[in-house]
Amino acid sequence: MIDNTPRKVKAYLAGVNLDDSNFDYYMTELANLAQAANMEVVGQSRQNLEHVVAGTYFGLGKINEIKDMAHGLKAEMLVLNDELSPVQIRNLEKMTKLRVIDRTELILEIFSSRARTKQAKLQVQLAQLEYELPRLHPSENNLDQQRGGGFANRGAGESKLELNRRTIGKQITIIKKELSAISGQEEIKAKRRNQTHIPKVALVGYTNAGKSTTMNGLLEEFSKENDEKQVFVKDMLFATLDTSVRRIELSNNFSFILSDTVGFISKLPHNLIESFKATLQEVKDADLLINIVDSSDSNMIQMIRTTQNVLSEIGVKDVPMITAYNKADKTDRNYPQIVGSGILYSATDSESIKLLAQLITKRVFASYRKVNLVVPLADGKALANLHEYAQIILEEYKTDGVHVTARLAPEKRAQFHQYIV
Repeated sequence: MIDNTPRKVKAYLAGVNLDDSNFDYYMTELANLAQAANMEVVGQSRQNLEHVVAGTYFGLGKINEIKDMAHGLKAEMLVLNDELSPVQIRNLEKMTKLRVIDRTELILEIFSSRARTKQAKLQVQLAQLEYELPRLHPSENNLDQQRGGGFANRGAGESKLELNRRTIGKQITIIKKELSAISGQEEIKAKRRNQTHIPKVALVGYTNAGKSTTMNGLLEEFSKENDEKQVFVKDMLFATLDTSVRRIELSNNFSFILSDTVGFISKLPHNLIESFKATLQEVKDADLLINIVDSSDSNMIQMIRTTQNVLSEIGVKDVPMITAYNKADKTDRNYPQIVGSGILYSATDSESIKLLAQLITKRVFASYRKVNLVVPLADGKALANLHEYAQIILEEYKTDGVHVTARLAPEKRAQFHQYIV
């Protein structure tokens, strides 16, 4: 039998600590990222410095130590904790005789392998090209520097470097146009959702904290007939890159739109954040954010800060938030329970999901009021609007009109005031 399991690349991790109290956390994160990229971490080194060495990142003595350790452990790759300059990477490769990748390239490779939809693939490709463009460098072979002419818009002898930059620049332009077209389609869908005035709730948080599992728990509890609406779940970093949007119909006649978004991580590459801003539009449009946190992880506080930093970077401000401490089943604490304005729960536990739904209902429908209305039988448009904008509890057709009991937001109570009895 043929074993098709991809061979794991042996990787040696290294980083420079500039007196950062979170350095150990970042190195642990780097190891998790390497494992997510199908690497076997065989060892790691770190150096405490006041500032990184301009040309080589590490000091010369540390580089020789890393080279000896990495080769002794049969490492094939050196993975670094920061984003390095092209010069630093080239110098380290020459000095260590290893392939060198920085944290940014590692994250981009993971995203590339996880992308499934056309939009996600284009977003990752754009980030990769923008990362690659400033890192192009001339071939070491001088004879390979010049390329013959023949193109009207270029002088004869344009260097390969210039040609590569031109090619990548064109690719970036094309991808941006494609993404713009897709974003336009998504904006139309989002506008339609906004027009319904159904509250919008977005799941955010650190990657692999349980956002998709939470969405599936809500779907299973309140939409059991729609198994095909379940979203992909796997215990790995960045299992989900695409935003999934579902409507949750609660048993008490409440409903809301729920979005599951890409997970966050420390030092998320700027190009990647820029590329995924369109995907994260659901977060910016939300009426309520649910920050999913892995309560069983010792780095929980740093993960919460990571989420807050990324939200700030994409321009999400003043959106109400519930902190949902997931994976309580992996701790010794009793659950589910309300913790301050948040919740301690397990996304795989039915009672937890019900309590989370109650908390969401309390937050997003706080201003809704139950009213009784009588809509004339002939006024079909008003009745249709009521179905679109209200939470219908009871509806009866009688001779004097359609008697409706519904929950309405303040602005909608004003719109339908003439029908309220």
